[in-house]
Amino acid sequence: MDKEQKAALVEEIASDLSGTETIFAIDYRGISVPQAAELRARLAEADASFKVVKNRLAKRAAEQAGTDGLEGMLEGPTALTLVDGDAVLAAKAISTFSRSNGVLAYKGGIMDGSPLDVDGFQAIARLPGVDVLRGQLVGMAASPLTGLARGLGALVSGLAVALGQMQEKGLVGGDEAAPAETEAPAEAEAPEEEEQVEEAADEAEEPGPAEESSNE
Repeated sequence: MDKEQKAALVEEIASDLSGTETIFAIDYRGISVPQAAELRARLAEADASFKVVKNRLAKRAAEQAGTDGLEGMLEGPTALTLVDGDAVLAAKAISTFSRSNGVLAYKGGIMDGSPLDVDGFQAIARLPGVDVLRGQLVGMAASPLTGLARGLGALVSGLAVALGQMQEKGLVGGDEAAPAETEAPAEAEAPEEEEQVEEAADEAEEPGPAEESSNE
């Protein structure tokens, strides 16, 4: 690799470092080419890359990009994982791959401008991903609404049952009250007919003018 190629590579690494807020430095000793391809595919799901770098060139690139704290990690075989997406998913991918294949060792990293040691990396790898957290938050926000809807449904159902029972007992508008209302006028008319009969009988008993003359 000539000077121009090295200079171009330093520019490329510096550009990558400047465009990300999360960097993992990984000791890649023991990883095979097929394994590296598999790891890159997993990291791509988190919008992250896995690049083997020459330490000397990476140091120059870090200095050029103004990335502080990376130089001490650039010792021995080093691959840089540059995360543009979900850092939790990227950490999970590396951690899971390391346990499954017995390769890779986390050397150190930078996240949001702060150093990230081994314990911090492992803690991140145990967290749920951003999509999972969003799903949980949506579920928590929707649960009160679901409970309210169920409560209203139960209230309406209970009210309908209560009204049905009241109707069966005749406490609310039913069909049995109508005949009683229609029979009431007939009962009211009966006294009037009796009064008319009594008046006719009284008139019949009173003596007329002819009878009064004869008696005189």
